Amino acid sequence: MDKRQCLECGETVRGRVDKKFCSDYCRNSYNNKVNKDSKNLIRNINNRLRKNYKILSELNTSGKTKVSRTRLYDRGFDFQLFTSIYKTKTGNIYFYVYDQGYLALENEIYLLIKREI
Repeated sequence: MDKRQCLECGETVRGRVDKKFCSDYCRNSYNNKVNKDSKNLIRNINNRLRKNYKILSELNTSGKTKVSRTRLYDRGFDFQLFTSIYKTKTGNIYFYVYDQGYLALENEIYLLIKREI
C-alpha cells in the first residue's frame, strides 16, 4: 500500500484513497496559499462593489429617487463597477449593483431605483 503524504505538511495521510490532506487545517492552509493572488483581486473588487451598493442604498431609501452625479461622486461612488446592465425597449440603460440600479438622466442627474427580486 502506498504511503500518501499531505500536500501541505508532508505527514502521512490516513483514510480515503483520494484524500490529499491530513487535516482541515492543512487543506485550508494549502488552498489559501494557492489562491492568494486571485483572492486579493476578488476581495478588492467585492469591497468596491459593497461600497457602491452602500452608497446607492443610503441615497435611495424610498425605492426610487433622483440624485446628482456630484453627490454620488463625492461619496466615492465608482461608476466603472456594477454587476449587471438592463436595456429597456425604449433604449434606456440601467446599471445595477445587485438590486440597486441607476439610470443617467439629463444634466448629470441620476435616477436611483431598487429592483424587486
